[in-house]
Amino acid sequence: MIKKIIYACLGLAILVAGTITTKAVYHLYSKKRVSFDPQLSEISGIEFDKKRRLWAINDSGDGPFLYQLEKDGSVARKVEITNAKNVDWEDITQDAFGHFFLGDFGNNDQKRRWLTIYKIENPIDIKTDAVEAEIIKFTYPELDGSPVLPSQRNFDLEAFVEFDHNLYLFTKNRTSPFDGITNLYRIGDYAANFDAEHIGSFQTCTTLEKLCWVTSAALSPDRKMLVLLDSTSLWLFNHFEGDNFFSGDVSRIDLGIVTQKEAVTFYDSNTIVFTDEEFNGIGGNAYVIKLDESEIIPVVKKDQNIEQPLPLN
Repeated sequence: MIKKIIYACLGLAILVAGTITTKAVYHLYSKKRVSFDPQLSEISGIEFDKKRRLWAINDSGDGPFLYQLEKDGSVARKVEITNAKNVDWEDITQDAFGHFFLGDFGNNDQKRRWLTIYKIENPIDIKTDAVEAEIIKFTYPELDGSPVLPSQRNFDLEAFVEFDHNLYLFTKNRTSPFDGITNLYRIGDYAANFDAEHIGSFQTCTTLEKLCWVTSAALSPDRKMLVLLDSTSLWLFNHFEGDNFFSGDVSRIDLGIVTQKEAVTFYDSNTIVFTDEEFNGIGGNAYVIKLDESEIIPVVKKDQNIEQPLPLN
């Protein structure tokens, strides 16, 4: 009798777990719009130009290329950045004039002291398959050449935006033990060498790091909403003061099943597009979120004087 009860409980637990997983898979894949050309199996950054054409970059392992994509996910055009190297390209952003910024600032092992951002002209104006970039260099003042302790490993980077003639960097936390904090830094948006200035911090979660690493960022066209992407969520920041994006209201959108989500951008003020990398036959797609059709979960309210959200354990 006891064995029957145990088997029944195990069967129920497996059924519940399977149901939850199925719902999580559907929650993500119901938002899928297109799969990408195999040339873009490791998309790490996306951006729409002023003609609403989608552009993308690959992670390390590819050359210094910017890809224009068709609506069906195929490659329409491939532009080489002639004076660039793809050491670890991680994100794309643009300014009000449509200049693209390509972030070569991945720093998994925390050993790169100087990081690079390539600034190119508006892709609308690129008439050939090659372009030269302005080169922006920066370092973190905290990286003074001494070894980085496990508890300080917060100098990897996969996300940035341009705002009011500056670039804003959101770190990918690799601390041990993991504390889930992304740090916000500011540098200029023109060719020079910068010491990154720390502006603020935000904690996504304190659970498994792969669930809440910040992997991409984007600003809405009206520059009033910031979105950060991790493997499970879109984090939305509104009503912030000046350029401290973490000073206002915070909410999140659940994205369902965990995949290697790496790039996010706005199509318009109500539409967010994000992508994941292909891994073992899963991913390699673009997904669309409509804000007015989404369940948005409040996390922090500015008028409640809460400076940080409670960890989502």
